[in-house]
Amino acid sequence: MVKSIKILTIVVLIGLSAAGNVFAALQIGQNGLKLNGFIEGDFGFKLGNDITKRDEFNFFEQRLQLKTKAYPEWNQLLEKWMASFEAKADFTLDEYYNARTSADFRVCSLGLVPADWLDLKIGRQVFTWGTGDYLFINDLFPKDYVSFYIGREDEYLKKPNDGIKASLYTDNLNADFVFIPVFEPNTVFNGQRLSFFDPFQGGIAGTNSDRHLIGPPKNLENAEYAFRFYRNFESYETAVYIFRGHYTSPRGYLSEMDRQLFYPRLDVYGMSIRGPGFGGIVNAETGYYNSRQDEAGDNRLIENPAFKLLFGYSKNLGNDLSLGFQYLFEQILEYDNYSKALLSADYVWDQYRHLNTLRITKLYKNQTLRANLFIFFSPSDLDGYVRPSIDYDISDALKLTLGANLPWGEDVYTEFGQTEHNKSIYTRIRYSF
Repeated sequence: MVKSIKILTIVVLIGLSAAGNVFAALQIGQNGLKLNGFIEGDFGFKLGNDITKRDEFNFFEQRLQLKTKAYPEWNQLLEKWMASFEAKADFTLDEYYNARTSADFRVCSLGLVPADWLDLKIGRQVFTWGTGDYLFINDLFPKDYVSFYIGREDEYLKKPNDGIKASLYTDNLNADFVFIPVFEPNTVFNGQRLSFFDPFQGGIAGTNSDRHLIGPPKNLENAEYAFRFYRNFESYETAVYIFRGHYTSPRGYLSEMDRQLFYPRLDVYGMSIRGPGFGGIVNAETGYYNSRQDEAGDNRLIENPAFKLLFGYSKNLGNDLSLGFQYLFEQILEYDNYSKALLSADYVWDQYRHLNTLRITKLYKNQTLRANLFIFFSPSDLDGYVRPSIDYDISDALKLTLGANLPWGEDVYTEFGQTEHNKSIYTRIRYSF
């Protein structure tokens, strides 16, 4: 194990020393595509004991990302519509899975401007909106929580989708419309890399988990739609959101006997506002979750409708120090019907959940050293998650990151309590070009 780390370190350092000469020349033709990106080496050392695939680490990979943007000029219509082609691809060597290689397009899209009031983006892209910091009410697009909990860059928390985004602009109101033809779920724990609470096992599970996640059929009936209508009122950004699709995490039991979970249909209606207040920036966001397959709340196998409310406040205190606070309130609706439908052996979820977050960021050494602390704490669940990290810009191109994932909780079935055994310390070294 130690020998492998030493070899990786030597290879990375040799590669970085030569990278300036190699990657600076990544251009196809004299006036052709220019490639940018980074190479990165990552390692995460486990602090806890669990029953996952490996005991020593949960994060050990090398990654190359290449990205480019081009403006086609060979077609008059494309030139008239100011067409732009954008691509971003990751090539990964994952030592956790015995040096398994993978290639993935995070972005592969065509942008068009057919009119002054209309922008189109077609293809693979990352959709996102909302006002929360790591908290998502109206951002119902898929997330990768495995990446989040092992220490990958924040970019990898939000997964890409294949879809179409249309943005419309008027004098009084702007709108975004997103169409996703094929459902893409969250990447959640499966016991191979991170342990989690498995209700079929009755406790924390790892490689012994044998649950099955069943996605909806790939047809237009299961396509997803999202709308955002937004405008500014003086210094305040306001928005209204509509989503029609599915829960992106498995929130229903398809078959208890066969240990099958599925993704129920979901509608969400929400609003947000963000602007100056109390000497800083304030934001508020709310959402009503209509669980379309259990609107009455009397099906114990499917998630109930819910109401969510978020308040946030951030402030720059000067001297390169900033603070941010958030409070999230969640309520299970139709709770009486839910309670009556439960069986004696079922886990009982509280009607109300409260979650607080704190972010502290401090910059040092002419803003080349960034110290960050993010804390989740739920007084209702009695669990939390501490995420300290330090980023150091060794040069304009070379960055070193050191961080930790420290979840905890009193009960094994709460959001952070189930991940208590996934504590880790990680490091990343990245050369950008």
